[in-house]
Amino acid sequence: MFLTALACQKKDQTEKPTSVVDEHSYSKPELAVVKHLDLDIKVDFDTQTISGKASWTIDNISKGNEIIFDENTLNITKVTLGDDEKETKFELGKDVEFHGKPLHITIEPNTTKVNIYYSTTKDAVALQWLLPAQTADKKKPFLFSQGESVWSRTWIPCQDSPGIRFTYNAKVTVPKDLLAVMSAVNPQKKNDTGVYTFKQDKAIPSYLMAIAVGDIEFQAIDKRTGVYAEPSMLKKSAWEFAELGNMVVAAEKLYGPYRWGRYDVLVLPPSFPYGGMENPNLTFLTPGVIAGDRSLTSLLAHELGHSWSGNLVTNATWDDIWLNEGFTTYVEHRIGEAIFGKKEFEMQNVITNKELVDNVAEYGNTSPDTRLKVSLTGRNPDDGISQIPYVKGYAFLRVIENAVGRDKFDPFIKNYFDSHAFKSITTEDFVKYLNENLIKGDKALADKIKLEDWIYKPGIPSNILPVSSVDFDAIDKIQKSWRETGVAGLSKKITTTAEKQHFIDHLPADITAKEMEAIDSEFNFTKGGNFIIKRQWFVQALIHQYKPAYPAIEQFLIGISRTGSVMMLYKEMVKTPEGKVWANQIFEKAKSGYHATTIQAVEGILK
Repeated sequence: MFLTALACQKKDQTEKPTSVVDEHSYSKPELAVVKHLDLDIKVDFDTQTISGKASWTIDNISKGNEIIFDENTLNITKVTLGDDEKETKFELGKDVEFHGKPLHITIEPNTTKVNIYYSTTKDAVALQWLLPAQTADKKKPFLFSQGESVWSRTWIPCQDSPGIRFTYNAKVTVPKDLLAVMSAVNPQKKNDTGVYTFKQDKAIPSYLMAIAVGDIEFQAIDKRTGVYAEPSMLKKSAWEFAELGNMVVAAEKLYGPYRWGRYDVLVLPPSFPYGGMENPNLTFLTPGVIAGDRSLTSLLAHELGHSWSGNLVTNATWDDIWLNEGFTTYVEHRIGEAIFGKKEFEMQNVITNKELVDNVAEYGNTSPDTRLKVSLTGRNPDDGISQIPYVKGYAFLRVIENAVGRDKFDPFIKNYFDSHAFKSITTEDFVKYLNENLIKGDKALADKIKLEDWIYKPGIPSNILPVSSVDFDAIDKIQKSWRETGVAGLSKKITTTAEKQHFIDHLPADITAKEMEAIDSEFNFTKGGNFIIKRQWFVQALIHQYKPAYPAIEQFLIGISRTGSVMMLYKEMVKTPEGKVWANQIFEKAKSGYHATTIQAVEGILK
């Protein structure tokens, strides 16, 4: 079985690249495509640059005289061909916003290796260089990368499309008192040389290239899972993620073997712009998930889910991002049900449904950006990373599950992952697979699913499944009566993160400052430690101008760089003239600690 599995993986990884045109990459993989990367780089914290050589093994399919790479803000110094390093011509094309420039390299019909010598610049969107003061321990500097969606080209010259997959080896030289880790097989402790080597033998797309360098230590959870973090965060992170190994087992029972070897997580400093990033072998996580009570670890289920949907089977273009995120949200909820039980599953369904309704309302019911298959031509592909592909994709898959039953849908999803393993596919590839393997010409079933409405039309289709939660029904009753009975004792009845979130999100529209103060006194929402609860409470505080929370809101916005969460608050602030002034003041204080993508997003709101 072991040899057979490896053989299957190798066959999958040598598939020809998708012929689909990716509007966000200059590369023409149908003519010449990368297959493997040997990376040799040095990380310099004094100059805040990465420099070295990217040696690409290529397949010159057309036997032509050119291969095209993507680059953005890099300094390319020399390009050579082959192991004998014969120097060749290269030319940079026109710079286009969000895309960077095409890197045209002259090759020969029999060329199999291209060596690109380069260094990064201060404008590399993918790289976040942190001073010691910006870390948890405040002793040593830190670096991390964030490649999704088109930012890997700002730290490595590459064919930067999710439809192009490659394996890689890397040699990374860093200061001797720091540890380097990547989206690959990783060291578990520092060495005396500061030189680390990495191997990723599974073919991945460029956006999953990742690196982090810092004062990082490791603690195992079980034989194949563990946590990397700064020393002061390590024990509390390992305690928080005690269920990690069980989550992997639960996912395997649903969707087949975990194919990446180890599954570890890295807890990053607060400037990380997302909740998590599913870099293979090593999920990058926000420290905001460390709540001290394991109440936010469902985020781990989402990032783990990407090991099947996203990393194993990948969207071929960013127009198809729902294939990554909708499927992963479905997998996340199923893992959550297996670990945390049916009641939590039902509560999460209600919360996810509300997010869908709220997001569609914000965009507008007829907005093309509320379709699952979107069009990002001429736009920043990060615009596609909204909540819509997550929550609408999840709702769509639940409709299919409900139409055929779990006894049919679970094997279908497992087979879908198996048959497309280590491949990048389009929405149309999925539709074809769905029609051939599940619908099979059954018109009644097709009418029940309404595939066209979900994928290609805006808004929320009429056949969305109703959601309900007995626990939330009980909170809704409390919501109708607390004004008469008072809030004393409510914190003993409303205890979990999901319950508190539902209570906060459904506070009366005419709630008074005095009532907000009473609730805050009962629950300690303003000063509490749970990231999600604080964020939702701060939204209400801004809506109802509950000013005792304002210092904590400012501290919250300065202390984190989680793009979606800070955007929620800034969007609320700019609705009033005085709020807009305050938002600009906070942003000036906060932006030195924000990631570049977070800065872009907030500037868009403030304008």
